[in-house]
Amino acid sequence: MVLRNSFAGSRLLLSNFLSPWPLLLRSLSRSLETIAYEEIRASDKPFDSTVLVLHGLLGSGRNWKTFSRNLLSDLNKSCPSNEWRMVLVDLRNHGRSAGIKGLEPPHDMVNAARDLSNLVKCHGWAWPDVVIGHSMGGKVGLEFVSSCACGDYGESAVLPKQLWVLDSIPGEVNTNDSDGEVEKVLHALQNLPSSLPSRKWVVDHMIEQGFSKLLSEWIGTNLKKAGEHVTWAFDLQAAIDMFNSYRQKSYWSLLEHPPKDLKIEIVRAENSDRWHQHDLQKLESLAKKERRSDEGKVSVHVLPNSGHWVHVDNPKGLLKIISSNFISKD
Repeated sequence: MVLRNSFAGSRLLLSNFLSPWPLLLRSLSRSLETIAYEEIRASDKPFDSTVLVLHGLLGSGRNWKTFSRNLLSDLNKSCPSNEWRMVLVDLRNHGRSAGIKGLEPPHDMVNAARDLSNLVKCHGWAWPDVVIGHSMGGKVGLEFVSSCACGDYGESAVLPKQLWVLDSIPGEVNTNDSDGEVEKVLHALQNLPSSLPSRKWVVDHMIEQGFSKLLSEWIGTNLKKAGEHVTWAFDLQAAIDMFNSYRQKSYWSLLEHPPKDLKIEIVRAENSDRWHQHDLQKLESLAKKERRSDEGKVSVHVLPNSGHWVHVDNPKGLLKIISSNFISKD
């Protein structure tokens, strides 16, 4: 594995232990008004296509680094003639985007999606071909494609060809359903001090609170050093504001009439506590619906042996679903 300074446009070359392809990870410079991101590529060759990867509540782009490297390797195997790149963003108030000047309130799905548009425009990129969003990131993705289709980002905006929505309820989430795992995590974190003894202490504490070891360790990855202690790599209160927006927004109308040439792929985790029977019935109906020639398509997949944190519970199963149903560039 060859490592180089990742600042000021220099490069960090990583070898994927699950794949023969060397993967290029670059933390590129950004203006203060754009969200932070990391880019993963298989080589130095010019890329043809872009995937935006959007994490969920309390996460960051780095949570999806291993999964994105493995997906990139699969894409190289299935379509070696096309060069993909993965852009792992830190949504506002999360990861390295927490505290960035210019990302002003309201902290909601509309502004989180507009941050993506601003990122593309600021760097002069081509618009992404595919967007993958987990949980809250899934709704940010839905808002992004909806706004693209409506012309909210200007005439230059190009609609993605595919949107992956990973275990994210498309409609409103009843605020009375406050006993779900996400809400329990938020409640547990709100009861912790802002400065914490160590990552191990946090993981052990979360396990003692009844959370699984895998989930507790994932939560621990979102800590950063602060002197002799650790603190969160997200703005908890602003993240809660975003979660409230996530619960209030509904995109069922988008799924009923998706824009032409857009494929929306919904992945539901088999053991997720997010889904109610009426949501499942709606999804089944939308997947079976005959589409007009001027409409896109909606498909539904079930990820077995997984709760809400799909990239933690069953990353191999998720990789298989996405790889086998990914858009073809040939």
